[in-house]
This record gives sequence, structure tokens and C-alpha cells, in this order.
Amino acid sequence: MDKDTRNAIERATQKARRILESDLTEQLEGTFDVRLSGVVPPKGGPHLSPRQHTLRERMAAAIDHRRATGMKPAEAVASYLRDAAFTAVNRFAALKMIEARGLAQECVSKGEQSSGYREFTGLAPGVALLPGGEGYRLYLECLFDELSTEVKVLFDRRDPAAVLWPRRTAFEELLAVLNAPELASVWGEDETIGWVYQYFNSGDERRAMREASQAPRNSRELAVRNQFFTPRYVVRFLTENTLARIWIEMMGEGKTRIAERCDFLVRDAESRGPRTKKDPRDIKLLDPACGSGHFLLYAFDLFLLIYEEAWTDPEAARQVSTGRTLRNDYPNLDALRRAAPALSLEHNLHGVDIDPRCAQIAALALWLRAQRAWKELKIPASQRPRITRTHIVVAEPMPGDAVLVEEFAATLNPPLLGDLFKKMVSEMRLAGELGTLLPIEKTLAEAIGKARQEFVRQRRSNPLGLDLDALPGEKDFSRIDDDGTFFDRAEELLLEALRKFAESAAGGAGVRRRLFAGDAAQGMALVDIVQTKYDVVLMNPPFGACGMGAKKEFEKAYSRTKNDLYAAFVERGVEILYKRGMLGAITSRTGFFLSSFQKWREEVLLKEAPPVVFADLGHGVLDAAMVEVAAYCLEAAA
Repeated sequence: MDKDTRNAIERATQKARRILESDLTEQLEGTFDVRLSGVVPPKGGPHLSPRQHTLRERMAAAIDHRRATGMKPAEAVASYLRDAAFTAVNRFAALKMIEARGLAQECVSKGEQSSGYREFTGLAPGVALLPGGEGYRLYLECLFDELSTEVKVLFDRRDPAAVLWPRRTAFEELLAVLNAPELASVWGEDETIGWVYQYFNSGDERRAMREASQAPRNSRELAVRNQFFTPRYVVRFLTENTLARIWIEMMGEGKTRIAERCDFLVRDAESRGPRTKKDPRDIKLLDPACGSGHFLLYAFDLFLLIYEEAWTDPEAARQVSTGRTLRNDYPNLDALRRAAPALSLEHNLHGVDIDPRCAQIAALALWLRAQRAWKELKIPASQRPRITRTHIVVAEPMPGDAVLVEEFAATLNPPLLGDLFKKMVSEMRLAGELGTLLPIEKTLAEAIGKARQEFVRQRRSNPLGLDLDALPGEKDFSRIDDDGTFFDRAEELLLEALRKFAESAAGGAGVRRRLFAGDAAQGMALVDIVQTKYDVVLMNPPFGACGMGAKKEFEKAYSRTKNDLYAAFVERGVEILYKRGMLGAITSRTGFFLSSFQKWREEVLLKEAPPVVFADLGHGVLDAAMVEVAAYCLEAAA
């Protein structure tokens, strides 16, 4: 995408943000009695309708949820307002992209004259007579409900950030911005939503943050300061020299066609020898600071080729968990091709970011890419597998509401689950600032081991000879082989308990419980991510100083690489690789010559993961970032 096109997206995104924040602010203060100062009276005024009282209750619950994490009252309201505006921009930009791919009938490109809405009102003529554009809103909300069965994180109308809807004038202005002729060509491009994400925060905002403090003061500042789009050629260079190289070495030279499409593969780079074949379903890739998912999108393309070649390989490996090959599970190549997009999202692609909005963007981008793959295969929408989840995780503290933590823990059976849950909450307090750098799997290992041992001890000290398997909770751990098995089962029970807990209240209390359950589920998903081993880790990590709130813990965990976040991310990435796994990164080039990075070079790069390829790219690569960068691929020691 050229500079002029990116500039057009930036102008449109900033204009859309101004329109929405102005309108939503007026609604918050003028209609719902929620002040930007942070004052949120317990109840709204008598001018509110019963429906508006319900909506206000949901807003207040979301703001209280933010305050429970340590935000000041005004910060909590500003955060809610920003997320509401961003969610609205994302939703309608997403609808433009969905239209462009033929995944939905025309719905926003011509406003209320869009063919989808005209057909909707033809079936229900009374809808068009609703005042103030309410009929069009009803139509779009029905569309959101349909889309939320798969892209829940963006289109779920229960999300408190979606409570506010732009009023008619603001809504028409927003659609005019998105439907501008200069943007007509961008909606068919996969990377457009990523540019929207980056440009939602202005350059002035980033500069103000840096002028106010040398180090990020919170997780949002860390995220905003490091929102730099990774150019497509860098994505391809790093992905091809890691994932594609691994597959070539598994298949053997001359036995794979994947190199034919890899223009950035360094073919004469030194190989460390052939690799044991794996079933593609056992190849795992992680972007530990995934942003809007650019590495994951290109890796998706390569995985489609990898699945096809594995199916045709007469000596294909078997999946570890099932002992079956792809040919065992898919009777012909057409069946495999139909399944491959969903298989890639289910088994291969993993991403983490500290910005919750990345979950909206990256999950949407992967869903759209899978839909495009099925469209290219001419598979009707009704016959496509449903994608109900992706492995995109938001790294954030587990629930900050101490009262709800205790209330939920008291519902758990056996009680040791409650103790384990509270330990997780305690250890995850810095997840929002450290993300995948948080060594949560290490700090929880002792607690998980003790919980398992205590469970075994309780079963053995059974003087009355009771049938423990018949008691509530006890049978759930009847087959415990090791700490990993114990945690997997504990996680299943906790997630089910969280679902019930969230559904056991209505109104504002129900919103608080759903937010609580969502935070807890994300926390457990982060534990899963970081305790997994990966074949490939790809990243454009944050650089510079660690956030002030996590500085002490960061320096303790990364004593060799504490001088810069990007060095620590590389160290962490190498740590979670399989032996001979590969890491690709684009970072500042300073680590390769400054004396302060000597330990990183000598102990991490040369000893633990020597470089395979290296490209010194210099200035002007990461859009507006004033940094000289290098792109390189490392291979973990055998």
C-alpha cells in the first residue's frame, strides 16, 4: 500500500474518531449523566427511559470495572469513551471489508439506500417508518448478531463498549467518511484494518506521551508508543526464512513447492540439516506482540500450502494427539482444502498483545482471510466451517475486583480450585504491562504442583472409606498423572464455573460478572500460550524502556536483556521455542553493536539461538518510527 493511500486512511480514521468522540461525549454527559471528570451518579435522571436506564447501568458497570484495575475515575471514563469510539470505527470499517468480499449484502456503502437494508424493509415494511434512523440501526444490529456467532469479539452487542450508538447526524458523517471515493480501493485489502488500528492514535498523541515521560506510564502508553505497521516485505522475509525454511527442511530439498512462492527466502543460507517431519496440525507459530496480525496473515497463506503438501506426501507424519495422518482424516484433496483454513486457525496460529483492541482487529483479519480462502475455492458460505474462536489472547491482569474474586472462589469445588484461582489472579497483576514477558508459567508451577499434591493427599487420607469419585468435584480429578494434566483439568472446570457465574446475575451485576469472567478467561488463555512450545516465533516487538509499574519485576526476570524491551522479547521467544525452532524479528539494530547489549549477543544469540539470516534495513522502514532497524532469523540450539 503506497504512502498516498496510507495517508488517506489516516485522515479518514482521525476524522471518524473526532466525529464519534464528540457525539459519544455529548451522549455520555448530556443524556446518561456520566461526566468526563469521572463522576458517575448511582442513578440517572428521570428523563431517561427504562431502556436508557438499562444501558446506563451497563456503562457504569464497565467504568467501575476499569476503576477496579487501578484507573482514576476520569481515566476510567476516558478509557470507556475511547473504546466505544474505536469499537464503532472497527465495526463499520469491518462491514466495508465484509461487503468488499461478498460476505454480506451491501449494508453501509449507500447508507439507508443500501440493497441489504432495502430488502430488509421489503420483508418488514414497518421498520422503515421508525423515527430517527432506528429502522436502519435495527437492521445493522441484526447483522451484528449474525456475524457475532463467529466474530464475537467485535460484533457482540453485549459488549459494554457497544452500548453507545452514534446519533443520526454523526452516523451519516461517519458513513460519508468511510464511503469517500479515495478509500474505494482499500476495503478489499487485508491490511486495511491494521492501518485503521495504527492511525486511530495520532502522531501528536504519541509525541505527547513521550514528552510527558521517558518510560511508558501504563500499558496503554506502551501499546500506543509501539504501534508501528510491519511492511509486507519484512513480514514475508521473516516468515519465509522461518516457517517456510522449517517445512523445506522437513520435506527435503526438491520435495516441496513452497520455495517457488517464497521470493524473500535466502536459499543459500547455511542449513543445520534435515528435520523430523511433523503433521502440520502439530506445527505451532506465535506472534508474542501481534498487533493487528500481519505475521499471522501471511503465515496463514503458507500453512494452506503446507497442509496440501502434507496430504499428498506418501511419507507424511502422524498427528501426535491422534496418531492419524491428514490422509486418514480427509478422504481427498478437496476435503483437505475445505478444512485447511479452519485447521490453521485452530492448530497453528497464536497471537498475544497487551492492547485489547488488537483482539478485535487480529481476530477479524484472520476470519476475513479464512473466508477469502473458501471463496477462492468456490465454497458457498452455507457450507463453510464455522470459526467460533481464534488463539488471539489479550494480555491483561486477571479480574481486579477483589470482592468478585472472593465471591467466585467461594463457589468452586473442590476448594483447592479457589486457592489456585486466587494465586493466578495475584501473579497476573502485571500481565497488562509485560504481556508474554510475564513468566507466569514459572510462578504458577509451584502452586499447581502443590494443589495437585494436596488433592492426592486428601484422597489418600480417607479414613471413612468414602467413594470420593462420587462426591461433587472429586471425580473431576480422578485421573491425575502430572502437574500439566492437573492444570488442564482445573482450567476446564474454572472456565465452566466462570460461565455459570457470569450468567447467574442480570443488569449491572450481570455486566460486572461477564467482564470479570472475560478477564479471567483471557488470563488462563495467556497461561496456556506461554507454557506451550513453538516451532516458530515471529515478532515486531516493543522497544525502549519497560513500563514504570513493572520495571522491578522486568529487570529481575530479564537481567541479561533488561536494557531494552525488544532484547527481552527475543530472549523470551527463544525460551519458548522447541529445539531447532526458529525466531524471526524486526527490531532496532542497536543490539548488534552497542556494548550494553553484549550479554544479549553472547549469551542469547550466539549461544542459545545463532542467526541464520540477517538484513540491515536502516531508516524509514517502520513508517514514522525514527529508528534504524534490522530483520533477522535465529535458530534455537538443538
